[in-house]
Amino acid sequence: MMGEDIERGLRFLNLEEAFGDGSSPVSEVALAKIEHVARRGSMPPGRYLALHWDSSLSGEDVRVLQQWIDEVREEHYATGAAAGEHALGAVQPLTPPENLDAEMVALGDRLYHDTRLSGDDTVSCASCHGLDKGGTDQLQFSEGIRGQVGGINSPTVFNAGFAVRQFWDGRAADLVEQAGGPVTNPIEMGAEWPDVIAMLELYPGYVLAFGALFEDGITQANVQEAIAHFEESLVTPGSDFDAWLMGDANALGVEAHAGWELFQDRGCVTCHVGAALGGQSFEYMGLYQDYFAERGEVGEADLGLFNFSGRESDKHRFKVPTLRNVAVTWPYFHDGSTSDLEEAVRVMARCQCDEELDEAGVTRVATFLRALTGDFRGKRLE
Repeated sequence: MMGEDIERGLRFLNLEEAFGDGSSPVSEVALAKIEHVARRGSMPPGRYLALHWDSSLSGEDVRVLQQWIDEVREEHYATGAAAGEHALGAVQPLTPPENLDAEMVALGDRLYHDTRLSGDDTVSCASCHGLDKGGTDQLQFSEGIRGQVGGINSPTVFNAGFAVRQFWDGRAADLVEQAGGPVTNPIEMGAEWPDVIAMLELYPGYVLAFGALFEDGITQANVQEAIAHFEESLVTPGSDFDAWLMGDANALGVEAHAGWELFQDRGCVTCHVGAALGGQSFEYMGLYQDYFAERGEVGEADLGLFNFSGRESDKHRFKVPTLRNVAVTWPYFHDGSTSDLEEAVRVMARCQCDEELDEAGVTRVATFLRALTGDFRGKRLE
């Protein structure tokens, strides 16, 4: 029993890894997890307390922990956009991006939508990450060059710049590195970089644009930099939830507000943190219930972070997806196993929180999630 508690506890949060060598601030996720268990009194586990009845946190312990959490958040994570009691919360409002080069964004936009970056001129970045489809293709698995189908769901490109790493398994450090992967992936765009560069050099518009922005003109590194810069601009502020966080008490309806309270109480906010409500950590899929046993056969894509890190403890860990615009980014999970938002809520409550939500609770959480849909270029995503 002790071993089971320890294993589950380490899957939830490894404090040694969270604090590291002290050179970096404790992550938003670790802060939210510590805050959650301290407020709920859920650590140490009940079976431990049965033997060590005097080891629970005192009121003073909780107060000191919360003070420390607030101080770290204020110094490193507060955006200044949240109002009142939300100012030092685990979730912050999205705000429009700043300090982006308009010419670089325009070049990246053009490259992002150019099918000539693929091996047969049929697939662009936008093919799998359509800006008219929530930054996805709303398919279980994307279709690449020559009709080939991949084995993992395409995550949204909107607000991807907030993520700690890119791809479900974290194999790309940032958007720049990520932008280079699909171009040469034989299932996705199936091209070779020398061919892509030679093609771009045939077009005076590209030659002029790259020449104005980069001393060395058209190179693979510069193509990736331009696409990544464009993707940094794909931020979707303006949701009802953002307005509420920023002080508009009437922006969030009664049902959505009740869903937000459930979302916090059940611990969803321990992983879906920050301005993007996600993307800051890699979490074990099936913390309480075996997701893969319920679903069936396990393939390579289901190994998650392990495919990049090679660490046994990283099997079935995936980057936590952003919940921004989740109502329009179906299907859900790395395997795209459901397109129904309410069903996704049920699965996550059961597998990650050990909760069987009743239908009223599911509806409330789903209503809150729909309040996270934001605006892009002045229009609400749909």
